[in-house]
Amino acid sequence: MKRRRMARAERHGTKTRTRPFVLINMAMTADAKIATANRAISSFGSPRDHEHLLELRATADAVMAGARTVDLNPINMGPGGRKYLRKRATKGMQPYNVRIIVSRLGTVDPQAQVFREKFSPVLVLTTRQTSARRLEALRAVAHEVKICGTSEINFRSAFRWLFKKWKIRTLVCEGGGELNDALFQAGLVDELHLTVCPWLFAGRTAPTIAEGMGAAKLAKAIEFELKSSRYVGAEVFLCFGRRRGARRVASRENA
Repeated sequence: MKRRRMARAERHGTKTRTRPFVLINMAMTADAKIATANRAISSFGSPRDHEHLLELRATADAVMAGARTVDLNPINMGPGGRKYLRKRATKGMQPYNVRIIVSRLGTVDPQAQVFREKFSPVLVLTTRQTSARRLEALRAVAHEVKICGTSEINFRSAFRWLFKKWKIRTLVCEGGGELNDALFQAGLVDELHLTVCPWLFAGRTAPTIAEGMGAAKLAKAIEFELKSSRYVGAEVFLCFGRRRGARRVASRENA
């Protein structure tokens, strides 16, 4: 009981924190793909999976996605309809979440759907690698463009800024794989929500939930623990939590 109270306090910011509590939410195939090899299909979850996405958004002060995710999908990153607005109201939250786009080179399309709907602020996190022309175009459509590093985004610094300036206490990240991997490698992911769907895409170039360099050996793996699992129809909904203070997994490579 004490552990559950501590976890709840940490999630809702009653403990001393300097950054948001971060959740990653992804739907993946049974072979761990989040899109086909040519990225033509990236949305394959059931209506229940979409409802789960909106339920998580309803708990968050901000929703974050990478540039490719925003460009390839006509999404507005909002909390959904009246049902979810009522949930936010009962929690004393703002009606609409802040929307955050991550684009290291500022390549996100200024004409993307997310910029067209003005119900809440849209922030863009980028680096000094973004050209002046692209910065100007993004500043014309975004509420704020924040430079968070020289060549790579410093997510620890960016999250402290979001926490302090924008009062973001809980943040849901919805991919893609490279953004997820950057957050994993920075040690910033507190919960991982996965919907396992009954499809197999295969293909060595099909993206997974975490791209990038990854761990070279088991001893470098990031350790999570299963918090809950449930079946709904043909899908499995899993929630993993970051194991606090856990030692790295003992590798058998040198055994």
